[in-house]
Amino acid sequence: MKNLTIFMFVFSLCMLGYVSGAGIRIVNELKSKKTLWMRCYSKDDVLGPTVIPNGGQFTDYFFHNLFGTTRFMCTLKQGPGFSHSVSFRAFKNSGLWDWRAREDGIYLRRIYETKFDDGADNLHKEQNWI
Repeated sequence: MKNLTIFMFVFSLCMLGYVSGAGIRIVNELKSKKTLWMRCYSKDDVLGPTVIPNGGQFTDYFFHNLFGTTRFMCTLKQGPGFSHSVSFRAFKNSGLWDWRAREDGIYLRRIYETKFDDGADNLHKEQNWI
């Protein structure tokens, strides 16, 4: 019985991270039908590389560790020549990180609820293209 109690406690803590809606979303809002190349990685996972069509998005939900040290780094490149790029930390701690690629830079809004439309900070510019 003691082992079951310990297991249930640890399992509950693990599920807490899942229920909190940890994840990232990257949306291509570039003009002129430009594509967006993306690749993200953490210590344990790699997302992509993939090409997001104009108006499209990439969304991934994941479990962040118990200690809140999960970090995802991302690199985005503007198509078709992919000459403009930017690398940044796309996820830290918890919540949903909603990134928007636009002509003048990369915008972010942090969302603390499990839906992308609720509980959000205002969209603000985070990065410039290089």
